[in-house]
Amino acid sequence: MPTVEERIRAEIDRHPVVLFMKGTVDYPMCGFSSRAVQALLAAGANPLRTVNVLEDPEIRANLPRFSDWPTFPQLYVQGELIGGCDIIVELAESGVLAPMLADAGKP
Repeated sequence: MPTVEERIRAEIDRHPVVLFMKGTVDYPMCGFSSRAVQALLAAGANPLRTVNVLEDPEIRANLPRFSDWPTFPQLYVQGELIGGCDIIVELAESGVLAPMLADAGKP
């Protein structure tokens, strides 16, 4: 059975855009996750892979150590940690997020 770190790495490696969040796209369970999803979808994140950390206590407990980022949500694009809600919203508002997501979707 893979370790929690291996499972986190597999998610990040397997999907060009991954948001570790509280809840789901349809039912975000915190305002920060909701704002992050809205910004990502408005910027064209398609597909948007999400991982509900409330359903996986091991990921919720270990991702902050893995990423050295203490809060959720956490956005990864092409294997790189981008940041949390405030950074996602700032990137969207500045026009940087959409091209970043478009580049991530290219083979």
